[in-house]
Amino acid sequence: MSKRQVHTVKIAGLARDLPLFEVAPGVRIAIFNMLGDTEIVQASAKALARRLPKDAQTLVTAEAKSIPLAYALSVESGLPYVVLRKSYKPYMGVAVSAETLSITTGQPQTLYLDEKDRALIDGRKIVLVDDVISTGSTLQGMRLILEKAGGQIIATMAVFTEGERAKWKDIIALGHLPLFVDEAKV
Repeated sequence: MSKRQVHTVKIAGLARDLPLFEVAPGVRIAIFNMLGDTEIVQASAKALARRLPKDAQTLVTAEAKSIPLAYALSVESGLPYVVLRKSYKPYMGVAVSAETLSITTGQPQTLYLDEKDRALIDGRKIVLVDDVISTGSTLQGMRLILEKAGGQIIATMAVFTEGERAKWKDIIALGHLPLFVDEAKV
């Protein structure tokens, strides 16, 4: 078995080797998966908490990989957090929903805001939280839901942005991941 190539990054003073995976012919991305890496989650949350807007009232993330980050950021900041779910359950009541396309699955996904969480959104100043912002499709789905639910998005935070750096100049991020393109295969 051949050893997978990696891209080494520094996040909030910690180094990690991110494996490279092909997502299209000749295009690879460095996969950042913070699930189970408590040290990275806590360090990232501390670093992002220092950059939170002072008037933020609620943190919002999408299920699943960024949930630990939203939780840790909630602990650091004292702000409540809401998770937009990827499947509807009857106990969610009258949920608000929007469709998105995930780069990691390549499939359309619907995000849902649980009825119980609407009070944490309506009329409040929201900060979107994600692990990696790559195409922006998940953000678009999150924005649609929050608009429908009456929230005002005041900032977007992530551990990393990915791809075209200029596209993400308004994102508060700890780092940026390049795309790895083999011109001969594209």
